[in-house]
Amino acid sequence: MNIILLGPPGAGKGTQARKLVDGRNMIQLSTGDMLRDARSSGTAMGQKVAAIMDAGELVTDEIVIGLIEEKLEGDHGGGFIFDGFPRTLEQADALNDILAKHDASLSHVVAMEVNDKALVQRITARSTCGNCGEVYNDITKPIPADEKCVNCGGSDFKRRADDNEESLRTRLMEYYKKTSPLIGYYHAKGQLVRVPGLGEIDDVAAGIADVLDG
Repeated sequence: MNIILLGPPGAGKGTQARKLVDGRNMIQLSTGDMLRDARSSGTAMGQKVAAIMDAGELVTDEIVIGLIEEKLEGDHGGGFIFDGFPRTLEQADALNDILAKHDASLSHVVAMEVNDKALVQRITARSTCGNCGEVYNDITKPIPADEKCVNCGGSDFKRRADDNEESLRTRLMEYYKKTSPLIGYYHAKGQLVRVPGLGEIDDVAAGIADVLDG
């Protein structure tokens, strides 16, 4: 089973992907994680990525697609979760070509629907464990009183510099301009399913499970 998690920044795609990895042995393909891994890998592709990122330039679609194709050639586990990719219609077409090349296909495209106002409130209260990436929220899931991560026991908690209202609204506008057209694209292909994205983590996970098991 191969799925895409679609949604604006802060919708909880990464959190839900990790639950699917733990519960279904799926493999999360996060663009950001893949770029960081490539940068530190020492491979020819990794050196290319490092040079581009060190120069403050954007990594091209060609490189991102190449990294994804490398992953598809390895262990498939319980299937792939595409998290943060595709971001544009061009990337969606490229993903179709890659999957076809590997005799694979998409099972579902899960659109995590959110309310912008509630999303801003959620993200400006967000922090993550610097060790394992576990997400916390001042309102709904505060950092434990002993200041140790419930997942790994780490105590290095971070807030993203751009997790503020002004930056988030800029990121949301970028999402609506470039990525939200994918909702219509996958709806037309009959692959899109909508799931409420702002409930409790386990409730959202249950909604996604209903889609995958339906």
